[in-house]
Amino acid sequence: MNVGGKLKEAGKQWVKEDPEKREVYWPTDEMKEKAYFSDERIYTQASKDPEGFWAEQAKKFIDWFEVWDADKIVELEPPYFNWFAGNKTNLCYNCLDRHLDEHRNKAAIIWEPEPVDEVQKVLTYMDLYREVNKFANVLKGLGVKKGSTVTVWMPMIPETAIVALACQRIGAWHSIVYTAFAPHAVRERMQDAGSKILITVDGFYRRGKLIGLKKRIDEAQVLEKVGAENCVVVSRVNGGVPMKEGRDYYFDELMRGAEAYCEPETITSEDCSFLLYTSGTTGKPKAVMHSCGAYSVGVALTMKLVFDLHPEDLFWSTADIGWITGHSYGLYGPLLAGATVLWYEGAPDYPTPSRWWEIIEKYGVTIFYTAPTAIRALRAAGDKWVEGYDFSSLRLLASVGEPIDPDTWKWFYEKIGERRCPLVDTYWQTETGGILLSSLPGIGPFIPGVAGPALPGVNYDILDETGEPVKEGEFGYLVVKSPFAPSMLRGMYKKPEEYIAEYWSEYGTEIYFAGDGGIKIGQKIGGQPLIKITGRIDDVMEVAGHRLGTAEIEDAVNELEEVVEVAVVGKPHAIKGEVPALFVVLKRGVEVPKEEMDRKIVVAVREKVGPVATPEAVFYVSDVPNTESGKIIRRFLKGLVRNEALGDMTTARNPECLKELAEATKYRGPQKIPGYNLSAV
Repeated sequence: MNVGGKLKEAGKQWVKEDPEKREVYWPTDEMKEKAYFSDERIYTQASKDPEGFWAEQAKKFIDWFEVWDADKIVELEPPYFNWFAGNKTNLCYNCLDRHLDEHRNKAAIIWEPEPVDEVQKVLTYMDLYREVNKFANVLKGLGVKKGSTVTVWMPMIPETAIVALACQRIGAWHSIVYTAFAPHAVRERMQDAGSKILITVDGFYRRGKLIGLKKRIDEAQVLEKVGAENCVVVSRVNGGVPMKEGRDYYFDELMRGAEAYCEPETITSEDCSFLLYTSGTTGKPKAVMHSCGAYSVGVALTMKLVFDLHPEDLFWSTADIGWITGHSYGLYGPLLAGATVLWYEGAPDYPTPSRWWEIIEKYGVTIFYTAPTAIRALRAAGDKWVEGYDFSSLRLLASVGEPIDPDTWKWFYEKIGERRCPLVDTYWQTETGGILLSSLPGIGPFIPGVAGPALPGVNYDILDETGEPVKEGEFGYLVVKSPFAPSMLRGMYKKPEEYIAEYWSEYGTEIYFAGDGGIKIGQKIGGQPLIKITGRIDDVMEVAGHRLGTAEIEDAVNELEEVVEVAVVGKPHAIKGEVPALFVVLKRGVEVPKEEMDRKIVVAVREKVGPVATPEAVFYVSDVPNTESGKIIRRFLKGLVRNEALGDMTTARNPECLKELAEATKYRGPQKIPGYNLSAV
């Protein structure tokens, strides 16, 4: 990646802000009194001795079978690092076993199904403990061992939590795939991970429709193509599905004969805990590897730091379990804290746009964590869907997935938080495992559009193209410096070269390159500058809070026989933040009606990537701008769909094609191309 070039282009849209025009909110006295952390000196104390700070938190929040060597809090061999070297523990044990004396009959998971006529389920810590132990023995009976990869393609139902925790109990690596992805994505991930077992469901509900997952797996012949040895099917809708004898088994039938106790496997600091595939700049998804003990410490601490989670709280993260937020703050984080977490199966607007507000009132949710995309969509539905609901149980709001714009922030704060709930804007990534930037609810400040400072113990900075820290108000690249955060990734599965190239090549192996832009806004808390996140700077889009690689979509469309070349960029969207926009070059002589070609492209993308990647716009052109080496210049295409200045065009081998592209997109920007006046197009 050309850091300097991208920085100069991206930085043009950011200017130094006037602090006087910025709205600043602070925690109430009541919040400060209740919060675990209300003294900003925690930042300076942690920065003086970050290793000691993390060691103290590790002993406070996690039970260890064997504690690390005091002289080896962290071992650094950049770009690799090992926190709490020599530790031994188990993530499932920390989520369940250690809570049984105090929380045996406390609700661990409250599950709300999408159909309004179905009854919710409540699993206490003891219920969950029993089910997890039994399924851990089921997995062992199917040949799953420590270090085996178990692929999970399941929705937000209690059995998904049981499966994930059972994997942790025996030291197997779960690889959970988002249900909106296509069967092709499941097959790719199984093949890459060498997974021989799939756990799925007969079906589930989404916006009133029955989504049959096992049927889709069979139709795509996924299990045959990967040579799967076993497939376990949960009967969510009690719909009969084809089952291959000797390979396919129903979850309930296996559980009936399972032993009631399974000894938790000892997991060391060197062992992987789970794989999670994330979109990158190549066509193939990459598997991020996370640890067990160090990941647990990062997630457990942030539940207290950022969410101020107390025993009486009901925590609701609306993220799907297929994303890192679902892993860290929908499952493991709340259970590590011994709290109660709410799971909801369905869509936020089914059967009406008030469904989420009904759920908050029904259960008395106290902490609500969601994405700006969802808030924008519910806001767009109209305030009438919010009126009349009781939000008095809420005491904290939180945002995740993408930068939240000030207007959405204020609507969320005023309408749902009733101007009394702190609204924390959290920044982190799949790769970091846990939150890295956010204002703390007992300290603040809460500024619309500003994430906040780096969390205590996190060595964060914003650098320019030379590797120097930027000044106040200047645009730069977000990085993490040594000793890095314990919850961060431990590598990329089977791809050490890509691991280094993706995260540790821009500024050297001692600085983690996040791939996001940011600005130091000038205000400091505990000596730490507040940071505004500006978004991705690579070929990855943020669609409804989900990271999608442009290469994945391009590969799917390129497989169509009519297509010669395709370029994908993110097009701004009022609700989703970004949506895919495609520039497609067809083969000479192809005579297919636009409507039919559009349909083929949409089907290809949905089948190969999933509905979440469905294109918003398709532009058919004769060429796309390229460098002399043939690389597509996406910044021109982004400028066209965003109606922004195109910048220096001397790098393009074929600038003349931009006139056609401008016509195709109805570009009305101010930029002039030699020979073409685009403002007149």
